[in-house]
Amino acid sequence: MSESLWQRQLAEGSMELGRALDADQQRQLLGFLALLTKWNQAYNLTAVREPGEMVSRQLLDSLSIQPFLTTAHLLDVGAGGGLPGIPLAIINPDVQFTLLDSNSKKTRFLTQCVLELKLANVRVIHGRAEACDDGIRYTQISSRAFTAVENMVHWCGHLLADGGEFLAMKGQFPDDEVACLPHGWQLRSHHSLLVPGCAGERHLLIIDRIPRTGA
Repeated sequence: MSESLWQRQLAEGSMELGRALDADQQRQLLGFLALLTKWNQAYNLTAVREPGEMVSRQLLDSLSIQPFLTTAHLLDVGAGGGLPGIPLAIINPDVQFTLLDSNSKKTRFLTQCVLELKLANVRVIHGRAEACDDGIRYTQISSRAFTAVENMVHWCGHLLADGGEFLAMKGQFPDDEVACLPHGWQLRSHHSLLVPGCAGERHLLIIDRIPRTGA
């Protein structure tokens, strides 16, 4: 698929999501997609390999949670191929993004994206979530196809600020995962995501701690 078709898909899809992109943002997003496609041949960063699906399933899917982004510093855990962190960082230059992944090949790719796309608002950390403590407590932590939500709160709960929330991107609504949320955690809300060009179900789960009540 030619870059011009990718550009048209991106422009039309972002408008459907209610977010007009300027020329620089479009250029950076397509540049990221080109890097992802190139590195995917050797590093297996994403299972999406059909050119006609890449804009919708990688870029637009990531941008679909933009309305729920309220923090000044987002942690993206299991960042993998940079989704949703890199696309969100491109369209939110005033927000800081920390991308965390335990796979050194993937963090190498993410670091290269930061350099080539000149993303001054992105920091990459190589390490396991449960062992990470960078001294920051985040008000929002995102994940996309990372792990079951039970594992997510166990592994990353210590990184979440008081009053903070997890933004967990899922396909079909994971009833079994929600039922297994540990004591003290709750599914505060969930939202169906309508992603232009994506036929399958997409959901965003917002998970936080159950507020403590006084005696």
